Order: sequence, then C-alpha cells, then structure tokens
Amino acid sequence: MLPGKASDRGVTAKDNRLFVEAVLWIARTGSPWRDLDPALGNWHATYTRFSRWSKKGVWARVIEAVNDDADLEVLFIDSTAVRAHQHAAGAQKKPARKRSGARAGD
Repeated sequence: MLPGKASDRGVTAKDNRLFVEAVLWIARTGSPWRDLDPALGNWHATYTRFSRWSKKGVWARVIEAVNDDADLEVLFIDSTAVRAHQHAAGAQKKPARKRSGARAGD
C-alpha cells in the first residue's frame, strides 16, 4: 500500500516505518515540523515526503484501508470502559501525630 516497494519505480524506501512514526508523532504532539525529534529523521525530508504522499493520495488510501477495519472500535477507551481497582479509593488515613504533654510544658 505504501510507495517505495522494490517493485515500484525509483528508490526503495527502507524507512517507511520510521517515516510513518515521525508523521504520527507530529500529529500526536501537534508540534511544528522543525521540532521533530532528530531520532525520527530530518524534519525537512520528513515534511517533503509527507507533502508528496499527500499530493499522490497515499494518506487517503491509508485512511480508507484503516476505516475498513471494524476491529479498531475496540481501541477507544472512555470512562465507561475504565474501572479502578477495588482498593484504589478509600484508603485508611494515617492518624495525626500528637505532641507529647511533656514538651508542651517546656
């Protein structure tokens, strides 16, 4: 589905996974492209590749393929699905320390 396979024209993409992770990092954090973590690659090269894929419709195909997968609905978590452990609330409070009477008289 992603460009850069050995059967495609041009250079094969060895780092599609890293590139997609970089795009997801940008989307998740809302950071500008220039703030991309260097471990995820050069920000300008990542942006250029993202732009090219957008113009070619690659992202639209990826989103369409993901939308066809009905199993993704189990990934949504909200307060109706999250429960606390029975001991998570109502812990016993430690009693406050009282000063001894001997010190009070000093």
